[in-house]
Amino acid sequence: MLRIDCPFCGKRDYDEFTYEGDASVTYPAIDNTDQEAWYRAVFLRKNPRGPHKEYWYHSMGCRMWLEVERDTLTHVISSVRAAHKGYAKSMTKKASAK
Repeated sequence: MLRIDCPFCGKRDYDEFTYEGDASVTYPAIDNTDQEAWYRAVFLRKNPRGPHKEYWYHSMGCRMWLEVERDTLTHVISSVRAAHKGYAKSMTKKASAK
């Protein structure tokens, strides 16, 4: 079974999380009206074999967005970190204040 080691909650079964997509995609600027650029970013993605960065949302836990590096062939997870550095700092401060 796939287990994700949440930096805030510890190891949890994957069904506590929601897969939220490819973390390696660079989207165009929000005000970019180039439809071809948006089409390429949203629909023309690679389906990598091997190590790949993904976004996961801890929906049944701390509700944090995580960036997970997972091997798509073996499902071995090599790293998990907060998707946004500011959130990680905020959570660390809250935990130390208790």
